[in-house]
Formats: sequence, structure tokens, C-alpha cells
Amino acid sequence: MDKDSQGLLDSSLMASGTASRSEDEESLAGQKRASSQALGTIPKRRSSSRFIKRKKFDDELVESSLAKSSTRAKGASAVEPGRCSGSEPSSSEKKKVSKTPSTPVPPSPAPAPGLTKRVKKSKQPLQVTKDLGRWKPADDLLLINAVLQTNDLTSVHLGVKFSCRFTLREVQERWYALLYDPVISKLACQAMRQLHPEAVAAIQSKALFSKAEEQLLSKVGSTSQPTLETFQDLLHRHPDAFYLARTAKALQAHWQLMKQYYLLEDQTVQPLPKGDQVLNFSDAEDLIDDSKLKDMRDEVLEHELTVADRRQKREIRQLEQELHKWQVLVDSITGMSSPDFDNQTLAVLRGRMVRYLMRSREITLGRATKDNQIDVDLSLEGPAWKISRKQGVIKLKNNGDFFIANEGRRPIYIDGRPVLCGSKWRLSNNSVVEIASLRFVFLINQDLIALIRAEAAKITPQ
Repeated sequence: MDKDSQGLLDSSLMASGTASRSEDEESLAGQKRASSQALGTIPKRRSSSRFIKRKKFDDELVESSLAKSSTRAKGASAVEPGRCSGSEPSSSEKKKVSKTPSTPVPPSPAPAPGLTKRVKKSKQPLQVTKDLGRWKPADDLLLINAVLQTNDLTSVHLGVKFSCRFTLREVQERWYALLYDPVISKLACQAMRQLHPEAVAAIQSKALFSKAEEQLLSKVGSTSQPTLETFQDLLHRHPDAFYLARTAKALQAHWQLMKQYYLLEDQTVQPLPKGDQVLNFSDAEDLIDDSKLKDMRDEVLEHELTVADRRQKREIRQLEQELHKWQVLVDSITGMSSPDFDNQTLAVLRGRMVRYLMRSREITLGRATKDNQIDVDLSLEGPAWKISRKQGVIKLKNNGDFFIANEGRRPIYIDGRPVLCGSKWRLSNNSVVEIASLRFVFLINQDLIALIRAEAAKITPQ
């Protein structure tokens, strides 16, 4: 009985020990979860120490990246609690925890929200180049310089060329914002300080002239011929009156502009006549005597007209010389057409749209191109993309007979009979010639052919 009771006692002690150990582990895990929730950190995932590891899914990759970014953003104060809450205790630590009494461990206090915000703000760079709207730093510098020179916003609006078109109200609102709005003025000053020195110098050179500067420039006589040394001496004698970026060349250019608009002291503008003496353009035009106007001769224009006239006359002469060389004439067929034959036409190849007059003993038929000129262009009658560039040749023999020879790829049909490539066929009066769906009627000038046969008969017996 003693042994049995002793065994039961030992088993109950072991059970109670394991139960207390499990309770301690659960309480420790609960404390860790509570501390991690209080700190706002995501516990790290357990990773096996084995060589072969399971691939992570997409959601696990996103959670791990979020956990890494959140632990980096917490700073040095949150590193230790994050590590304790995210890492699993080792076996030796478990033994130590199980041996210690199960007393509740208070969670570490979370850092104040103001501290974390202050840390985040310190890490982010100051946005100096904030969106200032349509106003650029160069525009602000132009506006400030122009107002300091003229003290008039209307003159600034009319005389300064900004990066984009601003109304007078927009110029006024921008100037008041630079004066009285601390945020806009601070941002504008920071942006203007970042301008390149060359850009600043270019902007300062465009500054408007003040009244004091124009008064000093107007004292320079209009009849004199001032040089750059004159304006340089003017700059040395009045350094306080002129703007710091003024140069002798800039003063000379503005003086010439003032002279053009009669703004110098020794210049006077003639007043307009009053009353009935005011003339309009039509009245002044009526008073002009055309006979007194000089007839200005334009030699260049006359030379061009002479050259063009010579060129046209040369082309006309060339056409007249080539007139006897024409072998085929093309006429459009209308309801009232001229007679088919004359004393020079041997035969006519008559189609539905045009007719071809044969005036030489040999002509070529085909499709004309830039590089290939022929006597009878069949494309004038209709679609000729199936016709060869040199489809055939029509010849007149000494005995008065006409023959057609096929030199193209497709056959030529004479009265329904095909004439293949390399073959020839005799043409008679009213023969129907068909070439690639284009039909023509071959008409022979019988009177002229009879004369030719008679002449041939006279020559043959001799």
C-alpha cells in the first residue's frame, strides 16, 4: 500500500508540474501577445533551422515585408520589445521560465505618440520645392525687382514678361501674398535662393527702368552720337540711381528706344492739327498726284520675266520641230466626232473611249510608263494593268497589207482568233482587236492605201 501511494503521489506531482509548466507558458505567451499589440508590432514568423525550407506564399511575403518596414520605422526605443515579442524563446529559456514562479510580468510602456511622430518628421526631408502653382521662382524674382524699380503694379503687369500670361489681379494677389502670407513668402524665398547665379543675373538684367534712370538717360542729346564709354561714365557718376545689374550696353539700348519714341529732353512731338485740318487716309490719297509718282523699275523682276519668256519660246520651237515625228494622235470620241481619215492617216484603231490615228508605217502598242514611251498607250482606253509595256507592233507592208505581231505575255485576239507571243497576223478592214478585255476596231484608209499600192506597182516593174 505504501508503494502504491508513493507512486500515485509521484504521478500527481508530475502532472501538477506539467500543468503548472503549461500554465506558465500560456501566461507568458499571452503577455507577449499583449505587449506586441500594445507596441503595434507584428510578431515575426517562426523559421525552421532545417536545410530544406517551405516556399512562402504571396500573402506571407507581403506580411513579412510589412513586418520589416514597421520594425524599421519604430526606431531604437522599440527594437527590444519587438525582438522579444517576435522571437520564440529557446529551450534553455523555457526551462528558466518554468522554474521561476508564475508572477504576471507588466508590459513595457508604449512610447508616446508625439515621440513617434517627431521621429518620423525628422526622417522626412523638408519639402522646399513645394508646388507653388503657376508662379515660378524666376517669376517671383522678376516681380520683386520690377516692383522695387517702379512701385507700380500696373506698370509691372504691362512691362514684365513672365513665364506665362498673368492678369493684373493675379499679379496683385501674388504680390500681397509675398508680403503678408508667411507660408508662401517662406517657400518663395527658399525657392529663389536655390536659383542658379546665371539665372539670377539673367533675371536682374530684365529689370524695368525706373523714372530716375530714364530721367538721367533723357539728358543725353538726341543729336549726339553717344558711345559705350559715355554710358559707362554715366554709370560711374550715378551709381546710386542705376540698378546694380545695369551695363553700358543695356543703357545704350534703352536710350535708343527712348529716342525712337521721342522721349528725350531735346525732342518734341508735333501736335496733331485741330479742327477741319485733320486728314484721314482717303483724303490724303486723293491729294496725291499720280503723275508725280516715280515709276520704280524692278530690274530683278524684269530679268525673271525675260528668262521665263525665253524658256517658253524655246519649248514652243521644240514642239514645232517634233510635230512631224508624231506617229499616233489620240482623240476623244464624242457624239459629233471629226472624220476618221485625212490625207495623212493610214489607219485608225478605234476604241470605246479614244481613237488612235496611225500616221507611220510602224507603231507600237502597250502600256506607257516613266521609263518606257510607246506610240499607242492602251491605258487611255481603260484598265491596262494586265497589258505588257510592249504588247505588240502594227506594220504596213509595201503591198498595202497590215500585220500585227504579238510581243507581250498575253495573247492578242483578232476576230476571235488568238495570236500568241512571237506570232503575227494580217489585219483587214473592220478587224476586231481584243487585248486584255480592251476591244478596238481597226479601220483602214482605203483611198490612201490604194495610192500606196499603185505607187508600189509602178516601182516593181521597173
